Amino acid sequence: MRTVDSTTAGGPRGNGATGAPSALHPPLDAELAAVLAATPDVPTTVTPEMLGPLREAVAAGAEPLTVIAERHGVAIRTVTVPRSGIPDLELLVARPPGTPRGAAALYWIHGGGVVLGDHRFGLDLPLAWAREFGVPVVSVDYRLAPADPDPAAVEDCYAGLVWTVEHAAELAIDPSRIVLAGHSAGAGLAAGTALLARDRGGPRAVGQLLLCPMLDDRELTPASRQLDGVGVWDRTANRTAWRARLGERCGGPAVGAYSAPARATDLAGLPPAFVDVGSVDTFRDEAVGYAGRIWAAGGDAELHVWPGAYHCFEIYAPGAAISVAAVERRTAWLARVLRAG
Repeated sequence: MRTVDSTTAGGPRGNGATGAPSALHPPLDAELAAVLAATPDVPTTVTPEMLGPLREAVAAGAEPLTVIAERHGVAIRTVTVPRSGIPDLELLVARPPGTPRGAAALYWIHGGGVVLGDHRFGLDLPLAWAREFGVPVVSVDYRLAPADPDPAAVEDCYAGLVWTVEHAAELAIDPSRIVLAGHSAGAGLAAGTALLARDRGGPRAVGQLLLCPMLDDRELTPASRQLDGVGVWDRTANRTAWRARLGERCGGPAVGAYSAPARATDLAGLPPAFVDVGSVDTFRDEAVGYAGRIWAAGGDAELHVWPGAYHCFEIYAPGAAISVAAVERRTAWLARVLRAG
């Protein structure tokens, strides 16, 4: 799947973005590079024509909930939230055995560019923490683009968070100790959900765990232009996903901060954030900038940039030294937040 659409990868975007792709990028970590070279089906790029087959492949490869539950030793059920005028919302609830009433919880938002996946996608990450810390996980099955364009996904994520808090007694969780967590596009949606909650006076999470977050549709940073056919989720893949979600608004003035949180002009009053990203990741500069602007607004953020790491490095190469270190740092932050909460 390591092909690049040469008609778009280096050409003008046509939506206000500027800057030619760069042949320069930071060197890959040797361990991570070896794994990437040995895994040819890892999607370096995604073109619009690839979206349908890729979505079908992900759906076909999705594990049954019983298999996921057995692997992690948790009980899993799904909850359907009825809604008027729009499709019902489905949430997955996973609970480790022996979890006491009033436990904290992780509200998980899956990755996939907002164009693929469901509430099972990427669950191995939060379920490992569920067992380690004895906390339930609630994972939201938000609507996907392009069938359901923006703002469907972020509104679904916010609605799921509101439902989770309103049904905290039923879920046997403490509504004041919910950590918003997401990976890639899910991390961008988590950031947008935190902004929505702040501005609407909704539930305040105790923390936001933003793993390689997808935050900006404008393709303005060096990192967003450096990677063509390099690593995982290059410039073309990023452009494909954002345009599927935003359509002709992509890169223009009509996109709001809840959809692309890097556009937010005010990052004050948000929950403490953990932000990490690789140095060879399309999202590197927008993630670094987001953490910096949280600090500038007087907020709390912990930032890690992993040298030589590409997008989703800890998923594709979990045994690499840098992947182990990254997961340890995330886990340590989560432990502090859960204790403080």
